[in-house]
Amino acid sequence: MVILAILAAVATPSLVTFQRNAELTSITNQLVAALNAARGEGMKRNMPSMVTPTDGDDDWGKGWRVFVDSNFNGTYDSTDILILEQAAPPGYITITGNGTSAESQSYILYDGSGFSKTKNGGFGASTLQIERADEVSLQHTRRIKVASSGRLRVCTPASANDTGCSASAAND
Repeated sequence: MVILAILAAVATPSLVTFQRNAELTSITNQLVAALNAARGEGMKRNMPSMVTPTDGDDDWGKGWRVFVDSNFNGTYDSTDILILEQAAPPGYITITGNGTSAESQSYILYDGSGFSKTKNGGFGASTLQIERADEVSLQHTRRIKVASSGRLRVCTPASANDTGCSASAAND
């Protein structure tokens, strides 16, 4: 019985870490799937497609939507083609961005060729950072880097200054 109690005491922290990591990975994968869906729909229809926070502002933590911008106005409205809408993740998950994903009306825009763009036509590299607010550490942080080519890369920063997984909008 004592051995079982010791094993349970040792295993519980790693089980909690596993569960927290699984939640973070799941939310990151949902956002990656949304970005891939936007890029694919834009290329399929040869039209701009966007991923934006559902609140129409800059809070990715309230959920996001993917749509084809059929009227080319850079915002979601009734004439656009809604591809998917994702509900808000749990409140202890924060999602922040830089590049176009950090503007006052945040967005990630793909053109009909699958390149990430800004609303004025420039190349739009961005980084989205997903982290647990209840367990702030690099271990509980993921970054989705969107290159101007449209390619996505997910990484976990090894340090605050990890240049391979920095939160910069650099085109990699």
